[in-house]
Amino acid sequence: MKQKLASAGIEGFEVASAATSTEEIGNPVYPPARRMLNSHGIDCSGKHARQMTARDYEYYDYIVLMDRNNLRNLRWILPRDIYEKESTKPDKVSLLMDWVGKSRDVADPWYTGDFQATWDDVNEGCDAMIDKLASR
Repeated sequence: MKQKLASAGIEGFEVASAATSTEEIGNPVYPPARRMLNSHGIDCSGKHARQMTARDYEYYDYIVLMDRNNLRNLRWILPRDIYEKESTKPDKVSLLMDWVGKSRDVADPWYTGDFQATWDDVNEGCDAMIDKLASR
């Protein structure tokens, strides 16, 4: 997303990544994912997994999740009243593929090993999000 925004000359967005689970906290980017990113000119050296916090929810304008499991995990991160509001009226929290108009999760390479499918989904979702935000 950072690369796409820069390429489009769009400024004023802060992009960050965080997990909703604790399994990978502190770990560097998974080697096959790092190779895929590097092959597209994206450097992720020095990046380490961190868990999303309730502060992130307050700070960022959009919380974009890759799958429904992440959405469920939010219930352990957000205060109950905020989580219940987002469950019924998702104005700030969305799934990335919702921006494309596809009601499905981003392909998860952890289970499939197909990093290309994930790359394609993420690119499609980021492009759609940029288009929709630029038109607002």
